[in-house]
Amino acid sequence: MSHSGMKALLPVGVFLVVYLIPGVLTGDFYKMPIVISFLISSLVAVGMAPGRKIGQKMETFTKGMGHGGIMMMCLIFLLAGAFANVAREMGAVESTVNLGLHFLPGKVLLAGLFIIGCFISLSVGTSVGTVVALSPVALGLSETVGFSAALALGAVIGGAMFGDNLSMISDTTIAATRSQNCSMRDKFKMNIWLVLPAAVITFILYLFLNAGSEPQVVELQTSDYVKVIPYLVVLITALLGVNVFVVLLLGITLSGIIGLFNPDFTVWSVFSAAGKGMESMSEIVIVSMLVGGMVEVVRINGGIDYLLRLIGRKTSSRKGAELSIAGITGLVNVFTANNTIAILMAGPIAKTIADQYGISPRRSASIMDTSSCFVQGTLPYGAQILAAVGLAAHAVSPFEIMSYLFYPYLMGVILLLSILVFSRDKR
Repeated sequence: MSHSGMKALLPVGVFLVVYLIPGVLTGDFYKMPIVISFLISSLVAVGMAPGRKIGQKMETFTKGMGHGGIMMMCLIFLLAGAFANVAREMGAVESTVNLGLHFLPGKVLLAGLFIIGCFISLSVGTSVGTVVALSPVALGLSETVGFSAALALGAVIGGAMFGDNLSMISDTTIAATRSQNCSMRDKFKMNIWLVLPAAVITFILYLFLNAGSEPQVVELQTSDYVKVIPYLVVLITALLGVNVFVVLLLGITLSGIIGLFNPDFTVWSVFSAAGKGMESMSEIVIVSMLVGGMVEVVRINGGIDYLLRLIGRKTSSRKGAELSIAGITGLVNVFTANNTIAILMAGPIAKTIADQYGISPRRSASIMDTSSCFVQGTLPYGAQILAAVGLAAHAVSPFEIMSYLFYPYLMGVILLLSILVFSRDKR
């Protein structure tokens, strides 16, 4: 290795500085586009191999960008974006909300918001999209029924993070499973035992906090039942182990066919919605490729080996290794305020640690996804809380909402307990 291990990690440090400093100075952690931050750090990485020609450096970088795992992940991202947007454009999200509100009695309304958030995010695979879709409903109900807006938004964000962590089409699930080389079904089966207890406890807590009066009745149309079919089909087929590409293509096709029964939704509407959905994933696709290239250069220069030696000196057991995987992922998430990016950056290191200490891919993927969702769901400058605050017209503060984020806190506690008490991975 021509570089010391610590120096090889410089591109990561550059990324954190370039991304964080504008956020600290402006108070807006989305001020600096994350793509630009990664581009700058990638340029630093390419320039860090002395003795090699620029062509050789770029060959190493582009090899990392075009790694089969990265390309597979990018294609899944694109199809997931297409499905989510076609389903949303044909009214599936609105119908899901209507169904939940119609069948939930007023005495469980607050807990119901949490459950609806869980189902929507599990179906659409995006926590921010769930917050945006459900927060206006939650705010309206908080005024009608009489409970705190911060409490209602906390329930929505908690439900959104549940699906973000488990959904078969979530960015974090895709990134975690691809980086750890495990199937989505195996990761789901491992992950559900971590988050289900937290969800049940959260549901009970919201039951006790509910105001208990009856909300306005939501009238259902037959179409509301039909429009949730694509979500159910995607969820069921993914759990049955059907190939993820087949699952997503089936979801897109079903959403398009159902949408065509609406005169205002034409074939061109389907194509347009699918195209816009793919375009909405362009940033994460570009970032994924840049991260792949940067990580490859860091690896070639000895940065990954250095981190493993550093962690290895303080890790002597599987329990310690699992704590390291959770800690690295969570720490990167604090700095990036993006759980998918955190998983992409920490993935190669987590994979090496997992292999070294005999941690199964499904377990390491589950730990990474859960720790990143715990951190992301509780960051006052995270997209989820900021979106909720913005939709509330800043009538509540991030810290008010944080007082009611029962699910993310419980998810973090149960993850920690699972490592400290039940660290052995039962196959």
